[in-house]
Amino acid sequence: MGDEIMVWQDLCVHRGTRLSLGHVGGGQLHCGYHGWTYSSSGECVRIPAHPEQRPPPKARVKAYHAKVGYGLIWASLGDPAAGLPPFPEWDDPSYRKISCGPFAYNAGAPRAVENFLDVGHFPFVHEGLLGDPGHAQIEDYDVESTPDGILATGVRVWQPDPDGSGVGRYVNYIYGVRRPFTAYFSKSSDGETYMIQLNVTPVDELRCIAWMTIGMNYGFDVPEDELRAFQEKIVGQDIPVVESQRPERLPLDLQAELHLRSDRIAVAYRKWIKQAGLSFGTS
Repeated sequence: MGDEIMVWQDLCVHRGTRLSLGHVGGGQLHCGYHGWTYSSSGECVRIPAHPEQRPPPKARVKAYHAKVGYGLIWASLGDPAAGLPPFPEWDDPSYRKISCGPFAYNAGAPRAVENFLDVGHFPFVHEGLLGDPGHAQIEDYDVESTPDGILATGVRVWQPDPDGSGVGRYVNYIYGVRRPFTAYFSKSSDGETYMIQLNVTPVDELRCIAWMTIGMNYGFDVPEDELRAFQEKIVGQDIPVVESQRPERLPLDLQAELHLRSDRIAVAYRKWIKQAGLSFGTS
């Protein structure tokens, strides 16, 4: 799904200025420093200071495959092995969609994803919102792992304020991993479903940026700003914890840290990315 596009490295070859400070016009990208103009393939086609001069062949920026989807631009640093991860609620008109982020972590992308998949921290990191220390027990649940991803079902927890509405109740979670740095959950109660798809952009091995899209099939009268503020509060509670974790790279050796039955989503995630050969941000 989505439109195929090209994206460029963000530095002009002339003086290393960020091309994102320039502008797009006539299907071309114009550097904001000296006006060097680039075609959609990344080739410099015009140098305003010397309009009669043909730009040299090495005057080009590297271009990457990209696609527009779910309100985001998805870029591949190589040849994409698969299309965009599925997001069925995006095209479902019964869901309202709310984009949140960016959220900057001084932590690796695998750590941020694993935190998103963890339910055991709710009563302590998100006390009064997503958890209650008096209801900290995690019931058993099922996890299925396939080459295409991970699916966890039957995750049932008590939450004082599961969606920012202030109404506490037991909710039933489904968790999934759709790509190494794309995960989602949906939680349902009494026919109402609240879901989030998480997409994490690695900056380097120890820094990342997270983007979240909320989907809800209820609460259409709740202001979008309130729902977004609630999610920002939740992520703001998570970030210091994730940034404090050591080792900074996610250990894929399951003997390196202790694991419980309630950690089986995290265990499945570590096994899955190890089988996929992911080494970026892991140890």
